[in-house]
Formats: sequence, structure tokens, C-alpha cells
Amino acid sequence: MMNFTGNRSIQLKVWVHFLTVVAGILLLLSASSIIRLRLDLTEDKRFTLSGPSRNVLRHLKNDIFIQVYLDGEIPIPLKRLKRSVTEMLDEFRIASANKIDYEFINPSAWKDEKQRQALYQSLINKGLSPVNLHAGDAEGGKTQKIIFPGMILNYNGIEVPVNFLNNSTASYEQNILRSIEGLEYEIIQTISTLSSDSVNKVAFIEGHGEIPEIETADITMNLARFFTVDRGIIGGKTNILDKYAAVVIAGPEKTFNESDKLVLDQYLMKGGKILWLIDEVAVNSDSLALGGTVGLYRPLNIEDQLFRYGVRINPLIIQDLECASIRLMVTGGGNRQQMVPAPWLYYPLLKPSVNHPITRNLNRVEGKFVNYIDTVGLDPAIRKKVLLYSSALSRTISPPVIISLKEAELTPAEKDFTRPNLPVAVLLEGIFPSAFKNRMVNNLIDDKNFKIRTESKETRMIVIADADIIRNEVKRSGINENPLPLGQDKYTGQIYGNKDFLINCLNWLVDKNGIMELRSRELKLRLLNTQMIKSEKLKWQLINILGPILVVVIAGLLYSYFRRKKYTRY
Repeated sequence: MMNFTGNRSIQLKVWVHFLTVVAGILLLLSASSIIRLRLDLTEDKRFTLSGPSRNVLRHLKNDIFIQVYLDGEIPIPLKRLKRSVTEMLDEFRIASANKIDYEFINPSAWKDEKQRQALYQSLINKGLSPVNLHAGDAEGGKTQKIIFPGMILNYNGIEVPVNFLNNSTASYEQNILRSIEGLEYEIIQTISTLSSDSVNKVAFIEGHGEIPEIETADITMNLARFFTVDRGIIGGKTNILDKYAAVVIAGPEKTFNESDKLVLDQYLMKGGKILWLIDEVAVNSDSLALGGTVGLYRPLNIEDQLFRYGVRINPLIIQDLECASIRLMVTGGGNRQQMVPAPWLYYPLLKPSVNHPITRNLNRVEGKFVNYIDTVGLDPAIRKKVLLYSSALSRTISPPVIISLKEAELTPAEKDFTRPNLPVAVLLEGIFPSAFKNRMVNNLIDDKNFKIRTESKETRMIVIADADIIRNEVKRSGINENPLPLGQDKYTGQIYGNKDFLINCLNWLVDKNGIMELRSRELKLRLLNTQMIKSEKLKWQLINILGPILVVVIAGLLYSYFRRKKYTRY
């Protein structure tokens, strides 16, 4: 007689088990739609947003729409960059509670040539930088593509570009890695500026023979992405600088009077930030076209003030074997004249510090007739960090000195360059003493109620011993003046780090949220061995294709074997 009661009991248990599993799966799916569990298991935490980024995204008031133009037929390294951009934007979207949306666009998708070129020009006008890419293919050949590795952020109708690729002299793979490292900073800095209720103001000081506006036009236009930029004269007015987050003193040629010095000093005491670009040796570069010029010592009456703050600019000119080139007119065969490049020791290529957010991953900075800086004093309240310095093969010459183009024709002896790593730009942070402490100041200002501050709040300043770092060249045609890109060699197209360095300096000076610290982020480059890929290509293809199939077959055979062993009755 068959036991139907036992069979029904077994079937009931099976159904109960099945329904329990289904209910558990549905409950898990329902919970996963409410609770987001995200674990970053990478060693360098590349998928984890920083605290400052989360804070900015959490306080977004309106939606941001992002158009990313890194799509289409692109080389594998750029696909890796695209994947990193996608992952970063996904993190941004989650952290902002879906206030960020994005799409990828292939700017080369237009088949009509005129429409495609019109789109290219539109993207250039908006600020995206095209890259004429020469990439290698699997057969060892070269392909040429025009790509726009960047994005346009749209917030309340305002469009701001963000370029991914740095104009770096590093290798192609290293440049991609640097771009990936800087993604979070570049995007969140722009979002922070766009979404801020107020925009920081920066003032270029005038009235002491500073660099003309047309010769600082390029840096001014680029700073306008982050700041409201004004220019004006101090005029001894005590509170005239209070509304500015930072001031820039770019290449004064005339001495400062005591009233203006007092205004700058008290602005610093209130927590203001100052970027000094000072030349202590005057050199007329325009006279070089005539064959030579003269370098003369030119004090500006701010030496005592800077000394109190912790630095001294030495009135000596740096010569450096690692330098930029100038073009000389030479006469060749048949009395034909031609322009040839020649290294010019007076244009040193300054080395950025590798371990500070301002200068990390920065190209060399081009200087012209550069002085150098000594840090002075042992005040523990002031922290000092060298940002730019000369190479290991540098020396100094003292004014007065005659500078002739004929020097470019000579071959310098390396043994004569015995003053290595001379500081050219220094960051000072902390609490500064007033340069007017224990001095009578009532006769310097009109405000009878003025009370001098003798010690500053926690603040920052940067001193650069070369004004030409901020000076862009100007193309003149008749009455028309057009500024050329800052830091770009007009003959070779080489991009130096001048512009990025100055923008980073000002962003660091006014940064209150720690966003600039994101530039310290470091990712490890884990590349495949290209030589092994070529020599063992067939082996790894077979492993990748046949390996998974063999694993499935072996797993099936083992499962069948153990199943038969379990249920076979002897």
C-alpha cells in the first residue's frame, strides 16, 4: 500500500520552501530599491567622492545638465577616460539626489561636412579644446582623429566648459591618467562656482606701473570662469579692498607710497589674500630686438614689507640651462636669412613642486628674466612652501648687466652653473605680523577713527619673483590688439604651465571648502605589458576563449558525477 500522506507532506514542504525563497528574493529586491549599498574596494578609492564634493552636491538648488563630447570611435585609452567620466558622473548623480543628468554626444556623427564643421566651431567658441589625435593601431600604424575630450555644464541657462585632457608634456598614457586623477576636481570646482550664491571677487591693483590690461587679458578671461575680476587704484583708501577675496599685484614698475602699503598690510591683517608678482631687476625685453638691453636694479619700496611677512626677493637674474628658446635671424648660403631657434638662458623653464595641490601634474612654467626668493625669519606661525624653482643647472648674475642676443650663439659651460634649485615662487600661510607695527600711521590716511591691526587672521599669500609669468604676448595689427594665449610658444605651439599655475594659485588662496585638496588625488597606473601582449597574443586569446568553456564543461561533469553518486542505490 502506497503512502500518499507522506508524499503530500513532502510536496507541501517543497512548495513552502519554494514560496519562501521567492518571497525572500522579492523582499531583497524591494529593499535594494530603497537602500543603496555601495562599496569601493579599490586600493586608491577611485570611486569614493570626497567630503567637499558631497557637500557641494548635497546643497545644489537646481538641476545641472551635462553634455559630454567624448564618444564615438575613440582609442582604447580614451575609452578608459570615458568610462571614468561615466562612473564619476554616476556618483555625482547619486550624491546630488538626481539633480545631475548627463548625455554623451559624438561630435563627429554628422555625415554632412558643413554641419560637422559648424558643430566643431560651436564647441570651440564655447571653450572646448579640440585635440588632433595621432593614435597607434594594432598593426603598428597611425590614425588621425579630431576629438573634443570635454563637457559643457548647463546650470540655469549658463554654459561652462570643462576640458579633461591636460596640455601635458608627459606620455600619452600618463596624460590620460593625470586627466582621470583630476576629473573630480575639474568638475566639482566648476559646479561649485556655478551653484554658489555669491562669486568671489579678485582685484588687479593699478597705479604703480603694473602690467597693462591687454597683457593680462588672457589670464583675466580664464579667471572669469571662477571670479569677478576688477582693476583699480588703491589711492590710500583703507577699506577699498575689503570686498575682494584676493588681490593681484602684477609687475609694478614704480615705487609704492606708504599709504598704499598700509592699505595692503591692513587688508592682509583682516584675512585678505595677496598674489605678488614682482621683478626687482628691470629689463626692457623690447630692446632685445635691437640686439641688446640692460638689466638694472629697481627697488619698489615694498622690500621691507615682504621681509616682515617672511620672504626676500633677491635682485639677481637667474640663468638656467633648462630654458626656452628664442628665434634668431641668421644668414645662410646665398645671403638668405632665416629664423633659427636658440636656447636663451634668461628664459628658464621653472620646475613645479610635485607634492602640492597647486603645482601637482603641472607643466614647466616659463619665466623671463627671473629673480629668486629667500625665505627669512623663524616665525613658527608662518608656514612656507616653495612652489616653483630653477633646475639643477642654474646660476645668477648681478645687475647692472648688459644682455645681448649674441649670448645665444655661445655654448655655456655646464660647470659654471653651480646654484641649483633656486626658489622662484613661495606660498606663505599662517598668521602674519603687521609691517606697520609700532609705527605712526595717522599721517598716512584720512580716517581719524582708523585703528591699526598688528596681527593678521589666518590667511595666505603667494610671492613670485617674476612678473612675466602672468604676461601674455599681444598680436598688434594697426590699431587692433589681440592677446595671445598665456604660456603658449607662438613658434612651436608648446604649452607651458603658466596659466594653470596662476589659476591654481588664486583658487588655493580663496579656497575655504578644501576643494583644491582634490588635486592631490593619486591613482596608480596599471597598464598591460605591451611586449608580452604581442609575443604571447595567441596564448592569451586561447585562454580567454577556451578557458571559460572548459570551466563550464568541467563543472557540469563534476555536478553530474556527484549527483549520480548521491542518488544511485546499491
